[in-house]
Amino acid sequence: MNYTTIEEIRSLYPFLEQGKIYFNHASIGPLSKLVVSSLNEYIYTRSAGSIKNFDTFISADNNGREKLGKLLNCEPNRVTWVDNVSNGMNLLANSLEWQKGDEIILNDMEFPANVYPFLNLQAKGVVVKIVKSKEGKVLIEDLREAITNRTKLLSISYVQFFSGYRSDLVELGKLCKYNNIIFSVDVIQAAGAFSIDVKSMNIDFLCGGTQKWLMGLQGLSYMYIAEKLQQKMKQAFVGWLSVKDYWNLLNYDLTLKDDTQSFFNGSVNLIGIVAADTNLGMFLNFGIDRIEKHVLENTKYLQEGLKTLGIKSVLYGEEEKHLSGIVTFGLEDAEDFRTLAEKNNIVFELRQGKIRLAPHFYNIKTEFDKLLNLLNDFLKK
Repeated sequence: MNYTTIEEIRSLYPFLEQGKIYFNHASIGPLSKLVVSSLNEYIYTRSAGSIKNFDTFISADNNGREKLGKLLNCEPNRVTWVDNVSNGMNLLANSLEWQKGDEIILNDMEFPANVYPFLNLQAKGVVVKIVKSKEGKVLIEDLREAITNRTKLLSISYVQFFSGYRSDLVELGKLCKYNNIIFSVDVIQAAGAFSIDVKSMNIDFLCGGTQKWLMGLQGLSYMYIAEKLQQKMKQAFVGWLSVKDYWNLLNYDLTLKDDTQSFFNGSVNLIGIVAADTNLGMFLNFGIDRIEKHVLENTKYLQEGLKTLGIKSVLYGEEEKHLSGIVTFGLEDAEDFRTLAEKNNIVFELRQGKIRLAPHFYNIKTEFDKLLNLLNDFLKK
């Protein structure tokens, strides 16, 4: 069955039948019936079927990477799986040749997975510049001012996990290309909610996870590496699946694969790949452009609803191109309101003491209205 309407998508999530309202996709996404069915089939094979399921791996790996290629607008051989974003960023950081005084540009709103792997290079004499954000925004002019002739890499999240600010990757990509800077992007808070085009955005390296907006399992991420960047990299870590002739087990021929699959060192979360393959099919079938449209409509509806209650979200009034699926706002006694919301089957997260709402494309206005009405009653007490 093709799931092409919001109603059909909603029918895939059992928690909705229980009256639960979920606004926490920036933390972890729920599993659909389609994914659960795929996982049950996997578990049956491993427990009561053939046990050995290498064919399942080959199929899910190839199909999943093909779908990732469509999601990111790249060839399937330019993407590979990795266990998490932190390790993906570490693979990048440790496979580049650094000179003392080389510079990396970050910003002060990044999730630590996109910070610590680069800070760790300071021991090699690399200079890490952390650009200050302004009112939840990472301004391109501030990033531009930080660039010098020693700047080697700029790494940024497409969507910031706290404020929800979405950077203009097309302009940033042009900036990096003009200055011959490696452009690295963490898309964990964007993939599955927004269109991503590594070519038009001039992205050299990209990493994201499957457990948030892609609503898959934890312990599985993915990387894109542009061919021109891979040619500059001296791969720091290799494994038995990194080499071309990997089934010639006792040959020990360290001739690496020519594409990004050389960074696929060994066994990873196969059950996560099965889930990702299933979900990516659903997302692509519905249409990423349509998903993005619904996500932005939901965000603007929430922002305006909060404004009527006298609450300005962090990015209220910002241009649509910088909005995402995350709506963050301050509230006195925020923890008390979260407790109240959970008693009313509404789930969201607190970050840095503020409320962070992260609805997805299948959330509907009646769910937002329930939250806003509950918040209105809370404010009157």
